[in-house]
Amino acid sequence: SISKKFSYEYFDGDRKYGYGGYINDGRWKEVAKKIINYYSLKENSKILDVGCAKGFLVNEFNLLRMDAYGIDISEYALSKAEGEFKNKLSICNAKKINFPDNFFDLVISFNTIHNLAYKDCLLSIKEIIRTSKKNKFIQVDAYENDREKEEFLKWVLTAETHGTPKFWLDLFKKTN
Repeated sequence: SISKKFSYEYFDGDRKYGYGGYINDGRWKEVAKKIINYYSLKENSKILDVGCAKGFLVNEFNLLRMDAYGIDISEYALSKAEGEFKNKLSICNAKKINFPDNFFDLVISFNTIHNLAYKDCLLSIKEIIRTSKKNKFIQVDAYENDREKEEFLKWVLTAETHGTPKFWLDLFKKTN
């Protein structure tokens, strides 16, 4: 589908294909502060954002004196990155993260791994674990019943792997 190309149409085209305009509306500064505080990160802690899109959160982390990097499969999104830290963003698939073992103090991924097929979703979780010394945060969407699933499928245009909270917990258990 058009959405799964993660190009202009997905990020900045009509809402029927994706975000309907993925802009930096200022929310990421507070998100970055909360994450830094929650994980008690110190100045220059290394952070990786898997599925960073246009790198808004990565930029905020770096402005807050973290050593943050981002990866994404979308050349379009990365070409639209803003801020002075664009050089810390790179093209990479979450199935094989191009950083060494235990390199990061924190690896995060928001609404990204569900865009992969089940087998590749497992690989991406293992890669997140492999590249993090300690802290990992993976956010996925889930639904409790058929009505919620129907709404989910209308809203999320790119998910290949999805299910109930139990489904996700079982999947995370498979990767320890």
